[in-house]
Amino acid sequence: MKKNKSILYIIAIIVGLIIVNAISGSVYQRFDLTKDHRYTLSDVSKALISDLDSPLIIDVFLEGNFPSEFRLLQTEVKQIVDEFKLESNQIFVNYIDPIEDETTRQQYIEQLTSAGLEPYINTDNSTGKVTQDIIFPWAFASYKDQTLKIPLLKKSITQGLPEQINNSVQSLEYAFADGFSKLVNAKAKKIAVLKGNGQLDDLYIADFLETIKPYYNLGKFTLDSVATNPQGTLDKLNAYDLIIAAKPSIPFTENEKLVLDQFTMNGGKSLWLTESVIMDKDSLYNDAGTGVSIMRDLQLNDFFFKYGVRVNPTLVKDLYSAPIMLAIGEGSQAQMQPIQWQYSPLAASNPNHSITKNLSLVKFDFASPIDTLKNGIKKSILLQSSPQSKLEGAPTTISLANVTQAPDEANYSLGPQNLAVLLEGEFSSVYDQRILPFKVNNFKSKSVATKMVVISDGDLIKNDVIRNRPQELGFDQLTGKSFGNKEFLLNSVNYLLDDSGLINIRSKEINVAFLDAEKIKDSKSTWQFINIALPLILLALFGFVFNYLRKRKYTS
Repeated sequence: MKKNKSILYIIAIIVGLIIVNAISGSVYQRFDLTKDHRYTLSDVSKALISDLDSPLIIDVFLEGNFPSEFRLLQTEVKQIVDEFKLESNQIFVNYIDPIEDETTRQQYIEQLTSAGLEPYINTDNSTGKVTQDIIFPWAFASYKDQTLKIPLLKKSITQGLPEQINNSVQSLEYAFADGFSKLVNAKAKKIAVLKGNGQLDDLYIADFLETIKPYYNLGKFTLDSVATNPQGTLDKLNAYDLIIAAKPSIPFTENEKLVLDQFTMNGGKSLWLTESVIMDKDSLYNDAGTGVSIMRDLQLNDFFFKYGVRVNPTLVKDLYSAPIMLAIGEGSQAQMQPIQWQYSPLAASNPNHSITKNLSLVKFDFASPIDTLKNGIKKSILLQSSPQSKLEGAPTTISLANVTQAPDEANYSLGPQNLAVLLEGEFSSVYDQRILPFKVNNFKSKSVATKMVVISDGDLIKNDVIRNRPQELGFDQLTGKSFGNKEFLLNSVNYLLDDSGLINIRSKEINVAFLDAEKIKDSKSTWQFINIALPLILLALFGFVFNYLRKRKYTS
């Protein structure tokens, strides 16, 4: 009887194991136990890949034997890609080391570089010997007949590699989700690039327009027709979701302002890059090396005042600024040197907003301060100058000769100046309880919920032009430094038009712990002893004591 019970017990255990194994094979569950939930995809990311009807192929080039910081980034990339793979069986991944094979290394490097995948050259002298590694922190994503590149490293001119890696890890989900969105989602939103009021020519905003083209449908929109058909112009403008006003220089008429006002009242979004002082760096490159800044009245003061901001007719000078390249010396001995230029503030970003989180410094040229006014609109400061700022009125003479003179730091004490502001809410019409310049069908005195970004420098969107070819926005050809202008503008447009919440992924906070390189270098021998020699010493001591006790036991 006892034997039969034992057999039944064993059979029950076997059957139970089979049942548990069958259930575990059909039910799969993963738990993200990290404090910051870094391995949990947002609902927006999951929705992007939920209905893939063709293979989405990811080629990751961050493969190989890397320094510790890049090994961390490499691990995090694989983790986030695995999370996407678990959400869809249509995602396939290839990890490629482009420099593994010496026979094809140079060919791979040239092909990837020509495709816009700039390599990162990592220099390491921690061991006393200088070594350089070529790293491609990039990925390609391909879906149907489209392929695009995905940056895995967020470079910064002011941060060390650990900080850059940390920012990159925090942005990985957004980087992949943003790329997938461009591949999977059809372009639905429409952007009107305003013309007719002296805005920048297309050649000078070409790089940014090319940047946003994969996301949205673009079209030029001229306000000239307002003079003859204002209502028809408004009806056509209302077909767009966003307007971009890139450095207008000709004043707006009342008819044009009413069209723009009613566009906002109907829920239209706006990106304004406007100036209240006329001054350009190019105007200084003359025989005298001087120019005069004068006030620019675009007739928009009441327009912005009603919405809750005021662009003041002064210039911001900042000790924390970008350099200007000038010839220093006489005749043939003159050499081009970078000299600090206080009229080019390097704006710090708001670390708590999804538009500007983990953003590189943004370069301004002859920017004006923006005041925020009390009304029912929510205002978020996106970019500010440094605390070491001062204001300069207009008109005033600006001379390149003053660049070589050391600034009086005591005068730069006005604190941070607002340079870019986000407005959100239900706007009141500029023409509420006013005589309308023309009759409007269904005039609205209050808008639906909408958004607007006001930037006090039109040059922020302006790319350099060399030999009639537009250059990359934010890249300084003379100093070789890259700034965050393009990313800031792209994030602003995405935020203004993003109804899905994709841009909010940028707010995800991930804390990455790094070893202190200086402490490692200083205490290298100590930790080598602890990790290598000490375990051997303890093992030898244990063996000695064990043998001593064993001999004592059996010889007594």
